Amino acid sequence: MQYIKKDCGSFNLHIIKTSKFKTINIDIMFRNELKKENITKTNFLTDIIAYSNAKYKKRNELTKAAYDLYSVVVGAGCRRIGKYYVTGIQLNLLNEKYSEKGMFEKTLDFLKTIIFDPNVENNCFDETSFNIVKENAKKTIESIKEDTRKYSMIRLFENMDKDMPYSYHGFGYLEDLEKITRENLYEYYKEFISKSDIDIFIIGDIDISKTENLIREKFKFRTFKKQVEDTIINHQKFRKTPKKITEEEKIAQSKLAIGLKIEKLNEFERNYVLTIYNYILGGGSNSKLFEDVREKNSLCYNIFSSCYKPDNILLISSGIARKNADKAIKIIKKDLKEMEKGIFTEEQIEKAKSKYINSLNQTLENPFAITSSYYAMELMGIDDIETRKKEILKVTHKDIKDLSKKIHLDTIYLLGGEDNDE
Repeated sequence: MQYIKKDCGSFNLHIIKTSKFKTINIDIMFRNELKKENITKTNFLTDIIAYSNAKYKKRNELTKAAYDLYSVVVGAGCRRIGKYYVTGIQLNLLNEKYSEKGMFEKTLDFLKTIIFDPNVENNCFDETSFNIVKENAKKTIESIKEDTRKYSMIRLFENMDKDMPYSYHGFGYLEDLEKITRENLYEYYKEFISKSDIDIFIIGDIDISKTENLIREKFKFRTFKKQVEDTIINHQKFRKTPKKITEEEKIAQSKLAIGLKIEKLNEFERNYVLTIYNYILGGGSNSKLFEDVREKNSLCYNIFSSCYKPDNILLISSGIARKNADKAIKIIKKDLKEMEKGIFTEEQIEKAKSKYINSLNQTLENPFAITSSYYAMELMGIDDIETRKKEILKVTHKDIKDLSKKIHLDTIYLLGGEDNDE
């Protein structure tokens, strides 16, 4: 696998040449500083430009055009990475070695139309497309509470600190949705397309020089590329006593979400030691939390931990019977304290390292996962996959124990349902 990065002035082009896949994957990333008031608008814009455009004014026309390009797959979505909000527009197409000559360029023209030719008349988005996308957005926002696990995490982050970027969820907000009009959305599109920081990733068995020339020819962004600022969120204050919130809801299974803030870490700690810490604490069926809370005490249906590295946050999440919550929290606190005391084995460390290396190997089997890995290298300065495989082996018992002391229990949130038996 060969990786080349090209500075194309208004954007960075990343080419990953590999013969491993029969497809070519293109991913255009638009990065902007996160502002809560722009989340709903950005989501809406992403959906509407993927729904129709000036050439394919109806959804079925765009779908047919994709089918005619040997069923090219189009995707679009937004996600937060630390202090940034990132919009990705992706295409997956069959390499023309397996279709017909010229299909790669035709597909680039199709993608160019999606990005540069929105379905706009008289300086406003098409009314039919606008209304359909707006109604879908409304349904999505209103459905948040239906996924009780996601809802519990949203409420946890809001209670940890409502003014921090991690408290701004990606579903969008009804009050902001109502402010969006066809006119101001088009104004936002022009701002978005001219001010976003842009990275274009292409992975597949391609001619590097030809690909670069085609991209430069067709994607003439006019953005002024800015230097990437630190995306990591560092916490200044830590609670001595965790904040506790219980919210009542008529659900069969209660949801417990616990947020922990992490003190400022060096790169090795964040990228490697924290990874192993998380695997041992709650990263699977052999973890301390799973063994102690579920297997030994039968207090929950599921429990796991996950680390949000750009936010310096560790999350513990569990589906639980309401009556078991207090006892489960007590055991979770005990496990956290045991990590601080170094009560975990070398065998657990080695198993965690093996799981991490296996996950990296799986990344190499998925072109979009590879792209995401290289984007993390671009945005957060992490190591490449082969370097990560070597560096993870350097993590020691002492490293994990020392890091444990930098993790502070901040907020305990319980979405309380009906009391029931497991």
